[in-house]
Amino acid sequence: MNPRLDALQPYPFEKLARLVADVTPNPDRSPISLAIGEPQHPPAACARTALVEHLDGIAHYPPTRGGPALREAISDWLINRFNVPAQWIDPERHILPAAGTREALFSFAQALIDDRASPTPRVAMPNPGYQIYEGAALLAGAQPLYLPCLPETGFLADLDAPSAADWDRVQLLYLCSPGNPTGAVADLDYFKQALALADRHDFVIASDECYSEIYPDESAPPPGLLQAAAETGRDDLSRCVVFHSLSKRSNLPGLRSGFVAGDARVLADFVRYRTYHGATLGAHVQAASIAAWRDEAHVRANRDRYREKYDAVMPRLAPFCDVARPAGAFYLWPAFDVDDEALTVAALRDENLRVVPGRYLAREVNGVNPGRGRLRLSLVANTGGCVEAVERLARVCEARTL
Repeated sequence: MNPRLDALQPYPFEKLARLVADVTPNPDRSPISLAIGEPQHPPAACARTALVEHLDGIAHYPPTRGGPALREAISDWLINRFNVPAQWIDPERHILPAAGTREALFSFAQALIDDRASPTPRVAMPNPGYQIYEGAALLAGAQPLYLPCLPETGFLADLDAPSAADWDRVQLLYLCSPGNPTGAVADLDYFKQALALADRHDFVIASDECYSEIYPDESAPPPGLLQAAAETGRDDLSRCVVFHSLSKRSNLPGLRSGFVAGDARVLADFVRYRTYHGATLGAHVQAASIAAWRDEAHVRANRDRYREKYDAVMPRLAPFCDVARPAGAFYLWPAFDVDDEALTVAALRDENLRVVPGRYLAREVNGVNPGRGRLRLSLVANTGGCVEAVERLARVCEARTL
């Protein structure tokens, strides 16, 4: 077997399963889970209708690059959403549909990293962050470079932490805005700083923007990497690659539909790689995706539901932990004055509530794990369920039965 597999760490939910393997949940409480970030809102109706209407498409092999209608729908959405000049986005060269962002984020590193480099190349990534970035780096033959996401940096990956020598070894920088698990949103200046570093040290930026359509203020949507490229006149989108998905935006995690967009030269090689490895989208999935990307009404309704949950949860959560309302995504990243693993066990044992210890989403660097003492709470249940979950968590903290 590939010896690089030995470097992979257990996934957070595997660690969680081990932690609570011998825990008996309180049978007097109905189960509530805020552990997995799987949207529970209704899937976009327009996508469901299109999916059913195009089921005959399963009789045909889909092309690697998707059909022109899907690429055009994505192109139109990108241009309108991020104020990118229309002439900068060619659906034939700058857009590549993908089976969700997870597989695309992972496979991108396999295509991009040159593991012949000496010393060993590095892939920079937020810490805490989505574990796919780390696994992608390790299996591509690179070393992860963990960028701390701390309160003093607004929970954004600290671009000032690495030395110039560290940046010189970086071939790929993963960013995530809005962030998982922090909900932090990068502004345009942050993206511009990342672009300046990429130019100076010769690396590509992979910007994971799958939570970009979940935010509290309708007048202030989170910016993106291509928007920063547009503001700086980077008309070739060089070094810029963004990843978007319908999983969170349209509540379609099982559809497995997203896209990659940006630097045409980089994408040309990525397409060549995906000719062999990439998962393509069937015609019915493409039809559903087109319908979803061309409709914003269901996305606004989705934001309304999350806004309602945050409004209900925050006043109940704030009295017993250190927590801030995030600028995007659907997570909370509260800090407690108790051990996060012990709190997780007590929540399940006493209240039949599942949460994720913050340390499982981060790596210890120089003796510091930025997730220690925190929980990730996914506000994916309905409003009543989220409120009940927080009230249960409050009882656990007050009881001090950890």
